Formats: sequence, structure tokens, C-alpha cells
Amino acid sequence: MRTVSKGRRTGTLLAATTAALATMAGLGANPAQAADTAIDRYVALGDSYASGARVPDQVDSACTRSNRNYPALVNAALAPTGHQDVTCGGATTVHMTSAQNASAPPQFNALSSDTDLVTLTIGGNDIGFANIILRCVSLGAFNPAGSPCKSSYTWTGTDRLTATINATAPKIAAAVDGIRQRAPQARILVTGYPAILPDDGSNCPSVVSIAKGDAPWLRDTHKRLNTMIAAQAAAHGAQYVDTYTKSIGHDICKPVGTRWMEPLVTSAAAPFHPNAAGERAMADRVLAAAR
Repeated sequence: MRTVSKGRRTGTLLAATTAALATMAGLGANPAQAADTAIDRYVALGDSYASGARVPDQVDSACTRSNRNYPALVNAALAPTGHQDVTCGGATTVHMTSAQNASAPPQFNALSSDTDLVTLTIGGNDIGFANIILRCVSLGAFNPAGSPCKSSYTWTGTDRLTATINATAPKIAAAVDGIRQRAPQARILVTGYPAILPDDGSNCPSVVSIAKGDAPWLRDTHKRLNTMIAAQAAAHGAQYVDTYTKSIGHDICKPVGTRWMEPLVTSAAAPFHPNAAGERAMADRVLAAAR
């Protein structure tokens, strides 16, 4: 038998102890396995970017909810004991505590004391996302080289969308606080919104009539919304999930197969919303945060 020095015995013991502790902490295990055992009840809250509006297959027409939305993909990967997806197209922060339609009660009704993971995607409809897009597309058709949409929101000398985003901040804060009150043990993941337009500020008039001067302003407005959501999440004990950065290069101006966001004319998702690939990308970011 070979003699082992005291120093080598100590080193071997230390290595074995470190490995054991790593395994106990989940650091030495497969990340999916570690996450799977950690989640008991997962609740998904939010708007059409979370519901997967018009992404095939739609399983709730009233809420434009898809079976391939990011909550469904997160649920499949984490396999919690319980899962409830109450995301609904058109939802605002108001619909966290108020019914949205006959089949969509307040989303917070899904929360309980045993909920231990919550995802939230909200804020876009609070600032009037649909109306912004409609106005910018309509005005851009008549003045493609200018910045008619920006001018319509800033002609008083104040950017009204910036003011609306600032006014929405307390609503995001209240939503996060409301989750915490109802699910005190839950880990709360608040997502931002993925890139709709090219991050370099360019536009694609052959795809959608957003004016050349409006494109960079809309991009900056989008980033301002995400920054506000991230700040409110951090200030209220939630974790922000950046879905924008990885989506750069997959905007509505890109061809089919590359884009994660759909343009105005499409059958793959609601216009200016994530398609199935976009929902998968959002799920990947949420899973990376959850693990």
C-alpha cells in the first residue's frame, strides 16, 4: 500500500467536501434538474407578449393565449408541481386586481401563499402600445422621410410618451408589491419587452410604414420603458429579465426565419408581437434567470 502524506490527505478531503457541498447546493448538478426540484407552483401573469397573441395554437381566444407562449415553455422545462397561466392579451396593471373580460378574472386571483415562482410581463398597454403603433404607422405612410409621429407626441415641447412611462412606474411598483403580498415566498421575475425595430435606429418602409425619423425615437422610447420596468423591479424586490438584448437582430425588419417579432401583415403572431421563436427566446431568458 502506498503511503499518502498528511498534506495530500487534507487536500483530498477538502476536494471531496467541496464537491459534496457543490452538489448539495445544486452547483454540481444539471441546472435543469436543480431548478426542477426547486419550483413547486409557478404562476404566469401579464399581457399579450406573455400570452403569445395569435401564435399557433391558440388555446384561449378571449385572451389570445398560445400553448407555445413563454410561460408554457418555462412550465415544460421546470415541471413544477402546479402551474397557472393567466396571461391575457390587452392586459394592463389594472387587470392584476380587476376582471378584464367575462373569462378573465383578476390575474392576482391565481396567486397564493404556496406560489414560489411568478413571471410578470406588463406595462406596454399602460402606455398605450396599440395606439402608438397605429398612429406611427398611419403618419409614416404620409411622411416616410420625416418624423411625424415623434412630432405629434412632442409638439408641446414635452415628450408625452416619456411622461406616460414615468406615470406608469408607480403602477409597475404596485403590481410587484401586490404579488409579494399575495405570494410572500415567491421569486418574482419581471420581463422587459424584446426589440421591435432595428436597434441601430433604421427602419424598413417596404415592411411597415414607420417614418425614417420616427424609428430611432420609437427605439429609444422602447428602451426607456424597459429601463423603467427594470428600475421598479429592482426597487421592489423582484428580478428583471432582459429580453431585449438577445433579440437585437431579430426585429420586424428581418426576414422570416430570422425575425422573432412579426410585422403588420403576418399570420405567425399578432402584428408587432413575438412569434413562436420570439416566445422561445423569452422563455430562454426567463429560464436562465430562474436557474
